[in-house]
Amino acid sequence: MRVDEVFKQAASQGTAPVSFEMFPPKGELTLDTAREVAGNLCKLSPSFVSVTCSAGGSGNGATTAPIAHMISSEFDTPSVAHLTCVGRTHADIAAKIDEYRTAGVKNILALRGDLPAGATEDDKPASDYAYARDLIPELVDAGFCVGAAAYPEGHIACEDLNLSVEHLKQKQDAGASFFVTQLFFDNECFYRFRELADKAGITVPITAGIMPFMGKSQISRMVFMCGASLPSPVIKILAKYENDPESLQAAGVDYAARQLCNLKEHGADGLHLYTMNRPAIAATIMERLG
Repeated sequence: MRVDEVFKQAASQGTAPVSFEMFPPKGELTLDTAREVAGNLCKLSPSFVSVTCSAGGSGNGATTAPIAHMISSEFDTPSVAHLTCVGRTHADIAAKIDEYRTAGVKNILALRGDLPAGATEDDKPASDYAYARDLIPELVDAGFCVGAAAYPEGHIACEDLNLSVEHLKQKQDAGASFFVTQLFFDNECFYRFRELADKAGITVPITAGIMPFMGKSQISRMVFMCGASLPSPVIKILAKYENDPESLQAAGVDYAARQLCNLKEHGADGLHLYTMNRPAIAATIMERLG
């Protein structure tokens, strides 16, 4: 099923789709491990599950399409396969389109992707695609339902939030039919961003992406990678449970659940949980969402 249809059905029923993200496990038993993770996630009845890939097709990205196909064919759940374009040529993307189509993929999340380690914005690899918006029309023309990323606090490489919203509008104009936000810890940032998006003429659904924090090192990594700000309640939780990892993890899951419940109450188009391949955490949060 196409994800744009998932959002249309939910809107007609006055509900918000709840979706999950998982990543292809690494190692020799990738597909077997993925089947176990995906199966346990799909038991929770998400509206769709997205599957990440490594930028440039390296690492565990080769299994993105097979796992997406597995989710839709074996577990009867719509799936979204991520596709990055950093460092890729038109021929590379044509090959990926063939690969995804052969695997039965219907939905793609089009991303630029992270730069290779050590590269900077001024020293990035040569590519036929500068940004995700350059990739989107090609995928739409190939018949896929295409989504893209949104950045509630602005892209980390873009200091002007209004400019980030302009870029979002360009992705919509290029053919994106839904957006998934990068993680954030302060819902007020999302609400401000949504207002700006409305004013800019963004009409496709924006689903809010939330990741439970599991520990201090993880949260600091996320802050530096994504540019997400840390509101006072999160800082207080980190300070309170600094020497109690188990309680910190429970507090992180509780905080994410409260974020998602608040987003649901405030009419978010969709709720997207970065599961970190932990179905038990997803189950706890789904129970809280009712």
